This record gives sequence, structure tokens and C-alpha cells, in this order.
Amino acid sequence: MSPSRDISRLLDIMAALRTPGTGCPWDLVQDFASIAPYTIEEAFEVVDAIERDDRQDLRDELGDLLLQVVFHARIAEEEGSFDFGGVVEAITTKLIQRHPHVFGNVEKLTPAEVKTLWADIKAREKADRIDKRPAPEAPAALLDDIPKNFPPLLRALKLQAKASTVGFDWNDTGAVIAKIAEELDEVRVALTSSGTAAQQDEIGDLLFAVVNLARHAGIDADTALRGTNAKFERRFGYIERTLGSQGSSLADASLDEMEALWGDAKAIERTPSPCVKRV
Repeated sequence: MSPSRDISRLLDIMAALRTPGTGCPWDLVQDFASIAPYTIEEAFEVVDAIERDDRQDLRDELGDLLLQVVFHARIAEEEGSFDFGGVVEAITTKLIQRHPHVFGNVEKLTPAEVKTLWADIKAREKADRIDKRPAPEAPAALLDDIPKNFPPLLRALKLQAKASTVGFDWNDTGAVIAKIAEELDEVRVALTSSGTAAQQDEIGDLLFAVVNLARHAGIDADTALRGTNAKFERRFGYIERTLGSQGSSLADASLDEMEALWGDAKAIERTPSPCVKRV
């Protein structure tokens, strides 16, 4: 079987991998739950390639993510739920319905108006799906539709945003900052007088409050933390490289020496490039 640019070839390859007797032993024993972590991992690797501005890697990572979609669709087809064509039909239907300003008779909209329209249509679609489901034994709770397996920072954001739709929210960022200060005080107390479980609980409350602050400021907490991770990696790398150029190493350096080099790395990053025009 040869490579191809046609999606049908990918579907054929996946079918071959999942064929009992002749397929791949690993692929044959997978199910939705077992490959779900890989789906999440591949999505993050797509984001990583974008942030590194690596188009070649982005192409490859998008392929890996597409494979996950094909894999899930193949498992569903085998159990008789749906197939890849159904996945494509579902998303094309959704895109057409959510863009009446492109495919319908709605007049041209601003980006902000498009976002509002998208949210309204999405809410109506969700209501229609709920109406078509068998009646539940108990009414669905407001937060029930937020996936449990979302990354923690993203799920915290979604929980807060959904609660805010019924008015359960802080009025301004000042109130959120005060809450962070309160949670930080509780962390201090827990670290000196409580066990690990209580300390974990209080630190979780602090992190949740910080995500809330990011939301109120219009900042994506996950993106902010990825940026800080990258910054830490750059500055720590500077420490390691500088020590190496001096004939030393991380193991040999004192904390004071590393702190001084950290300060140097910060200063270098904050110094404007001579190539940048200053106005």
C-alpha cells in the first residue's frame, strides 16, 4: 500500500490495521477510552508546532491529529454507531448552520456579531439535541456538559464561564485579586498546620482563583502558562550554557550564582534589540 494525498487511502490503511487476523495487534485492542489520551496529546503537539512557527512539523502533527479522528471513526463504524463520512457530514452541517451570513440570507456581520451569532446558534443546536434525547431521570445540572477530561486549566475556565451565565461571578478584577489574596493566606496557614490533603485543596483553590483572574482580564490561562514555561526554559537554559562556558556546571554552582545568572537572562530579554526602531 502506497502513500496518497487522498483521505480514502488513510481510511483504507486504518481499516487494514483494524482487520482481525491480518491487522496490527496493538491497533486491534484499542478502544475509544484507550486512545483518548493520544488524541489530547496530538492536539497539544499541533499547538506546539504553531507556537514554534514550524510549518513542516505542523503538517506532520495535523496528520497525527487527523489519524486520531480516523481511528475513533473506525471504531465507531465497527460497532455500528457512525463512520468517517458521518463525522464529515456532521461538521459540514454544523458549519453551514452556524454561518448564515455566508451560506444564508443574513447580512454581513462584524467579527463580534459573528461570535454572538455562533453562540446563539450553538445554544439552539444543543437544546434541540437535548429535546431529542430520552428524558433523564433527573434534570441536567448547569455544569454537566463540561467534559471531565478537559485539561484542568481549561476546565476551570469553562466551569467559571458557565457559572457566570447565571450571575455567579465576581463583578470586577479587583474582587478576584482580593480572592487570590484570601486563598494565598489560606495556603500559608495550611502549609504550617495541615496535612498534605488540606494543602493540596488550598493550592487548588488558589490556582482556580488565578484562572478566574485571567478570565476577567481576557487572558487565556493556558496560553499564559505556556508562555511562562517557555520563558523559564529560556532563562534556565541561559544559566546552564553560561556556567558551561565558564567551565562550571549546574551541579557545581551555588543558588546565589544561579540567581545572579537568572537576573542576567532577564536583563538580556528586556534589553531592546539595536535593530528595533525606537519612537
